[in-house]
Parts: sequence; C-alpha cells; structure tokens
Amino acid sequence: MTSEQTRERPHLPPVVYVPTTDEGDVATRRVLMHRVADGRTALYTYSAIDRLHSWYLPDAPWLLCDVAALQRIHDQTPYDLLFLDVDPGLRDEHEGAEATA
Repeated sequence: MTSEQTRERPHLPPVVYVPTTDEGDVATRRVLMHRVADGRTALYTYSAIDRLHSWYLPDAPWLLCDVAALQRIHDQTPYDLLFLDVDPGLRDEHEGAEATA
C-alpha cells in the first residue's frame, strides 16, 4: 500500500459555510467556485462564518450546506477540489479593486 492509499480523508464538520453570489433571493444564489493554478476547479468551504469572512472575503454572502448539499452541488456543477478553512488569496485582489473604484 502506498502512503497515498493509507492516508485518511479529512472529515468535514456537519455543516459548512459556502460563498455564493449576492442575489437578494437566496434561492437564486449560485455557489462560487474558483479555478486554481493547475486548472482544476475548487470549492472553498468554511467551518465557521468568521473564518469565511476572515479568509475568503469580508461580508461575503454564503449558504450553510451539509454533506448532502455539497454532493448535490457537485452533481450539478462538478468541482475537482474541496477546501476547508483555506485562504484562496482573494482579499488582496478585492482590496485592490476597492482602491481603484
């Protein structure tokens, strides 16, 4: 067995916060996905709302999703990577856009 095969998959919390578009009607919001450097599609998720606002973007709209909802998202719009509590580096881009606005 290789170390890849023996490595355990990380466990997700019962629910995660997922960044979305900001439509007023929550039912019409779309989950935001990002293309990473190697071309794969990533879904960033957060175990607490303060982590989403600290590591993703301040005041980012969100949906609360359980594992079944994450599977439905994947079924409708497949993603290659699911990150939990990871900073995608968007704050610098966001702050630069605000400075030029």
